[in-house]
Amino acid sequence: MEAGDEARRLLEEIRDLQREHLAEYRKVTERSLGLQERAVTRQEQFGAVYRKVALVGVVIVVGLLGLLGYILARWSHQLF
Repeated sequence: MEAGDEARRLLEEIRDLQREHLAEYRKVTERSLGLQERAVTRQEQFGAVYRKVALVGVVIVVGLLGLLGYILARWSHQLF
């Protein structure tokens, strides 16, 4: 019966190791999902900031073009 006991012990060790691996896999998977969620949140935040900066840039460019048009219209007879 010694061979049977040894086989049983070996199978129990294999089972325990598989449980440990499964627990580690779950932990790594949860961490990975958490990191992905944080990355998505940061990307959404960056997108919002980018849209605001782009809007401010457009407003500034339109304002400067309007000012340039006004100056050219006002002083065109002296400039040209």
